[in-house]
Amino acid sequence: MDLSTVSRENIEHMVEAIKEKLRMVNAGAVRAENFNADMYEELRDIYEHVMKRETFSISEMQAITEELGTLIKK
Repeated sequence: MDLSTVSRENIEHMVEAIKEKLRMVNAGAVRAENFNADMYEELRDIYEHVMKRETFSISEMQAITEELGTLIKK
């Protein structure tokens, strides 16, 4: 998948992959449609960081979730 192109499909892919990797309990709270293209690069940075790691501490997971929350369109 070419993530260098901003698209709704790429946003959906990244959000779903992050949720799966973090095994988010309340995954319904983080939905791809809540993110817009203006924050694409920030979302991609988070995605790349999450995909590089094998495990996460509770505090790391919380920080990532909070960062995702700042990207959600109001």
